Amino acid sequence: MSSGTTAGPHGISISRSPDRKTPVVPIYTLVWLRIALGILGAGDILGNGIYYHWYLDSFSGFTFRYFGFEWVHPLPEPFLSLFFIVGFGLGIAVALGWRFRITAPLFALAFTYLFLLEKAHYLNHAYLFAWLAWLLAFSPAWREWSLDVRRDPSQWTPAVPKWDVYVFPLLMGLVYFFGGINKINHDWLIEAMPLHMWLERRESMPILGPLFALKETAYVMAWGGMLLDLLCPFMLIHRRLRWVALGFLILFHATNHLIFNIGIFPYLSMVLTSMFFAPDWPLRLVKWLAARSKRIRRWRDGWVACVAHQLPAGVSSLFGSQYRGIALASLVLLHVFLPLRNYLFASDVNWSEEGHRYSWRMMLRSKQGKGDYRLVDRETGAVTLIEPADSLDRRQYYKMCTHPDMILQYAHHLRDQRASVGQDVAVYGDFTVRLNGRRYQQFIDPSVDLARTEWSWMTTKPWVLPEARE
Repeated sequence: MSSGTTAGPHGISISRSPDRKTPVVPIYTLVWLRIALGILGAGDILGNGIYYHWYLDSFSGFTFRYFGFEWVHPLPEPFLSLFFIVGFGLGIAVALGWRFRITAPLFALAFTYLFLLEKAHYLNHAYLFAWLAWLLAFSPAWREWSLDVRRDPSQWTPAVPKWDVYVFPLLMGLVYFFGGINKINHDWLIEAMPLHMWLERRESMPILGPLFALKETAYVMAWGGMLLDLLCPFMLIHRRLRWVALGFLILFHATNHLIFNIGIFPYLSMVLTSMFFAPDWPLRLVKWLAARSKRIRRWRDGWVACVAHQLPAGVSSLFGSQYRGIALASLVLLHVFLPLRNYLFASDVNWSEEGHRYSWRMMLRSKQGKGDYRLVDRETGAVTLIEPADSLDRRQYYKMCTHPDMILQYAHHLRDQRASVGQDVAVYGDFTVRLNGRRYQQFIDPSVDLARTEWSWMTTKPWVLPEARE
């Protein structure tokens, strides 16, 4: 990451804040991030609304909720439909820098609400985006190239405290690094699994298909992906090596986008990767484009005229305040602890899922599961077989069958359903799972009454049976 003394658009020296105590950097990569996150987030919210709400109607029935956020419920109609439309509008408002101090927190809240609506929809990039949206909301990203400054030029400033900018590449560096750490396992490096399984399915692709079918290709991609994730944060910090890292990362994310359906993650990753470069590169890009386009030159000249007589405004923000050190240390410690917490459990995280979420364990395992519940009336002994596939949508069912916490949640749902009509039942789960193409094995102890089993955060679950490796 580059810093140092830089000139603003009017030749103003940028190295220290007006109080001459806080190191500052140009604001322009932060502005670029605001525009990119606003557009990507707006598209993601609207896309979720179109597919999951209006097309699949996923939020009208039972939803899996995150522990601690069971109080988050889908809004009734027409308010849920309105939410997706308003969320899209908030993202565009953030990108434009319109009423940023109001729209940015609302945008972060909207994205977080969408993330919490359904645990079966969990994606690493959605979790990452929620963090980014809140960090952006507490930043001064609206103070340049925004409608807010157009309306009130006194808010303009070309520089911000450096950690308001550097917190974003720091977070992305942790994502890359722990993504690499998590790839250091037997299946990924020794067996090239499940990568080989996924690549084989692309055998019919034109030109590249036969190459993808080779086991050697899977090994090259598995080891290359691990090394790139581990090394790229350090390469991106180095001024000469960051262009090499950028080239490999563009190839890496383009390949992922070609082979896998992983939503906005490749675009989000590249946006965050660009934050490792000098914080004034968007300004230099605009100057370069203005020298070649009359339309861009007129826009640039109009903007310079808008703020020409302004002195840089004083800036205060979360990471430019007296609490900067505490906030940054807490953020780093949290995002180091969460990816490492799986080592606190006496189980294989890829099998048991203990410590999987929030840990940047991306595309590391292929799991399929199936199963049902047996309800036993405690008074009469009558047995009822429940097929969850009959009442859950396809994504919910397949996710639930491979995630113990969701199996337990649905068991409690069945228990509470029967309790509401005066029936006290024991609930037993019969689920089998296979990991990375191996044979199906018993996943949940079928003798354990899940109705009387409570979730524990930091202890191994004895009712989750270990995988028997042959």
